Amino acid sequence: MTTAAPLAARSDRAYARDAMSIDLLTNLLQATVTMAVPLLLAALGELIAERGGIINIGLEGMVLTGAFAAMAVTYSTGSPLLGLLAAWGAGIILAALFAYVVVAHSANQVVVGTAVNLLAIGLTGVAYRAVFGVTGAALTVSGLAALPIPGLSSLPVIGPAFFAQSALGYIAFALVPLISFGLYKTIPGLKLRMVGENPRAAAAQGVAVEWTQTLALLACGVLAATAGAYLAIAYAHTFVEGMSAGRGFIALAIVIFGRWSAWGILGAALLFGLATALQFHVQALGLAIPYQFLLMLPYVLTLLVLAGYAGTTRAPAALGVPLENE
Repeated sequence: MTTAAPLAARSDRAYARDAMSIDLLTNLLQATVTMAVPLLLAALGELIAERGGIINIGLEGMVLTGAFAAMAVTYSTGSPLLGLLAAWGAGIILAALFAYVVVAHSANQVVVGTAVNLLAIGLTGVAYRAVFGVTGAALTVSGLAALPIPGLSSLPVIGPAFFAQSALGYIAFALVPLISFGLYKTIPGLKLRMVGENPRAAAAQGVAVEWTQTLALLACGVLAATAGAYLAIAYAHTFVEGMSAGRGFIALAIVIFGRWSAWGILGAALLFGLATALQFHVQALGLAIPYQFLLMLPYVLTLLVLAGYAGTTRAPAALGVPLENE
């Protein structure tokens, strides 16, 4: 009996450690997926644009504007669906403006994208203060609730992460095979890739190059705004100025890291999501690591990808080249 008691105690401690490890892994994976969803949505939108030969540096501004529109309309109407529709409308407006200047007038894509970002930062900041005041204290919305899939959501570790998402989370993951199929197995996808590789050859084959690029940018605007809506009404349930926090720029790096492939982008988004989720979990563990270093992780990873990985991948041949120069 004297031996059995210590053995039982050690067994209880081991069980507690295992349970704690599983809980930690479950929470980390859940946070990883949550952080990956807006990155995935924005990056898939950028993939469509870049496959058509357009670099949309204004992605950050579209994410931010979508977040504000979703929050403002959801707060005023109580309907997350109307908030999502408002985000789509805002994304389409910015994307149409970008397309008008870049596609119709062959302006420099990087300069116009930067202008879109500055415009979005200014507009959302001014509109936020005009509608909600300087502080905007206690502005929260119920937003989109999680929709657990019976049975699957109770699976250990992966269940809460992948099968207890909001509707936008499920849509983000469903878009990966759909976009991959659309790009490589359909005529519109072939035309889009032709435009991104050689617009003149595509035009000679009867492809409406400007119309194709405009539609690609509009799709990019909708997906970027959906990423912003996810941040505002599915994740944070509020809006703060600059809440996109560089996710649009990270999405640009994810497209490169994913080799302009929807499936590669999914893996890259999860990796960047993990880097973001580690910020919170490492701080919660109480490790002697300055929190500023943890906040840097996603952005350092972005710089490493752009500096060391971009040169090893092949982008669409006409990416970033104005039509008049083709």
